[in-house]
Amino acid sequence: MGENAGGAGASSRVVLSAADIDRALTRIAYEILEANKGSENLLLLGIPRRGYPLAQRLAAKLAATDPSIDPAAIVGQLDVTMFRDDLAHQPTRAPQRTQLPVSGIDNKVIVLVDDVLYSGRTIRAALDALVDLGRPRAVRLAVLVDRGHRELPIRADHVGKNLPTSSSEKVRVRLAEIDGADVTDEVVIEAGA
Repeated sequence: MGENAGGAGASSRVVLSAADIDRALTRIAYEILEANKGSENLLLLGIPRRGYPLAQRLAAKLAATDPSIDPAAIVGQLDVTMFRDDLAHQPTRAPQRTQLPVSGIDNKVIVLVDDVLYSGRTIRAALDALVDLGRPRAVRLAVLVDRGHRELPIRADHVGKNLPTSSSEKVRVRLAEIDGADVTDEVVIEAGA
């Protein structure tokens, strides 16, 4: 899960505007359909908090491309809180509800959706959570921002923007669905202290 929340500080710069985010999600939607050779057995699972609204946006874009797709039937939320390896070191997070479509995940092509890929530990936790829920045919990863600094051998299949950063910088993803309707969607880099 990315570093996100709150407002942009004085030493910050916008790297993706609302229009940039929309274009990136449109491109990712086309990439997903192409990689899957259509929408059959496709399921988008967003990782709370910001991955879930991104998955919903992607599902809407997929439905706009292929009218046979019911966005509500192909999107869900996968909470990874209890599968994280940093629970002893970080403040406890309130678990979110895992929501799966009625069809479940067995034999589906799962696309995990998150906002920022950084160390890879959140995605490792997501893979562990998936194993508890069933056996997908394949698992892919779509992220809005890949900022590097991987600690685990995890790579995104679909990336909105590769954003090389220093580890002292913070990447903030702001989405109206999470941060409030008055917030402009954007991705911001804040200088580290």
